[in-house]
Amino acid sequence: MKKAIPIGVSDYERLRKEDYYFVDKSMMIQEFLRRKSIVTLITRPRRFGKTINMSMMAEFFDVTKDAKEIFKDTAIMDTEYAAEMNQYPTIFLSFANAKGSRRSVIQNIQQVFLELYQKHQQVFADLDEYERPVLQLIKNNLFALDKQDLDGLESALAFLMKQLEKHHGKKVMVFIDEYDTPFIEAHVNGFYEEIRGGLSSLLHNALKASTSLQYAMLTGIQRVAKENIFSDLNNLVVCTVKDQEYAQYFGFTEAETKAALEYYGLKLDEEVKAMYDGYHFGKEEIYNPWSILNYASREVLEPYWVNTSSNKMIRKAMKGRDQAFARGYEELIEKGKLETLVRMETSFFEVSSTESLWGLFVNAGYLTIEKVISARDGRYVLRIPNEEVQQEFRDLTASYLNVSESNLSAMFN
Repeated sequence: MKKAIPIGVSDYERLRKEDYYFVDKSMMIQEFLRRKSIVTLITRPRRFGKTINMSMMAEFFDVTKDAKEIFKDTAIMDTEYAAEMNQYPTIFLSFANAKGSRRSVIQNIQQVFLELYQKHQQVFADLDEYERPVLQLIKNNLFALDKQDLDGLESALAFLMKQLEKHHGKKVMVFIDEYDTPFIEAHVNGFYEEIRGGLSSLLHNALKASTSLQYAMLTGIQRVAKENIFSDLNNLVVCTVKDQEYAQYFGFTEAETKAALEYYGLKLDEEVKAMYDGYHFGKEEIYNPWSILNYASREVLEPYWVNTSSNKMIRKAMKGRDQAFARGYEELIEKGKLETLVRMETSFFEVSSTESLWGLFVNAGYLTIEKVISARDGRYVLRIPNEEVQQEFRDLTASYLNVSESNLSAMFN
């Protein structure tokens, strides 16, 4: 009997214990430990395995767990770094559900920290007279039903880290999945300034000011709130899709794609490649894992990658763009590629230049880098990765040019 296909499974422990089909990305742990970067930020499009990888990292390091069984027969266990398993107090949190209205985003962030504080409640047993009021203040703000901002929560993560270090006698590993989702939602829905300061301070206090941090890794679509969180941060590594660091760990390589499809009796033929291939991360050729797993499940060659939050963000960003962008976009649609300046290290809604908008297209997975003209100057040849994304582009273009999709066929062909 074939293993079940892990569509929508984002918990590493469940993936392994329930014996789903598994692609071993555990050597990412070795790269993480070898690099010794205090804070690593990895930007990738949605649906490229960020959450499952972060879950894997947290399971490996968490001192309160025994992960031997779920890492059995993985590549990391044949390295010296196997000795690091379950040796660190570990915090794993995700802002993936911090979406919608301002109230909804704030409530979700409150819920994330309520669950964290409940999970680690044993570390608060021996607080001194100065720490008890701090805990009470944080709790009051976590339980507040009518909060309109994140004031009072700025120290929530850093305070928990401090208590974990004190309790376990070791510095803390921190893994934050989709850290940028609240920023993106706030930008798209018009309340960016209301949450930017509080959320930036919360992350800044944990990642820059805290002395309890061992290493941290964050994932998201793009780098945001640069001036508050990441400025002057020693030993920060930002890994975008143009960089080789961690390139093979997000998405499926061609060999991994071929093996997965063959396991389910399918072939990696030219039609499949045309539909789902085409991404370049660093020097690696990468397939969208979400699409490949859905294709393996349904055996129907059709688009599976729908990216609503990025789609909304890009549609908003494209409104009222200048002539330089309009000319570039027209060339991209007519020729299928475009040589242009690209900024991938800053978010479009903080630096709203044409270069950062092209960076948003790349970071969000709508375009990929075909050729590096000058990495120093940030000049690249961009193209639409594959047929699946091209269909998303039809929607974008119809909206941008205010024409019907039926009139776009000639342009794309």
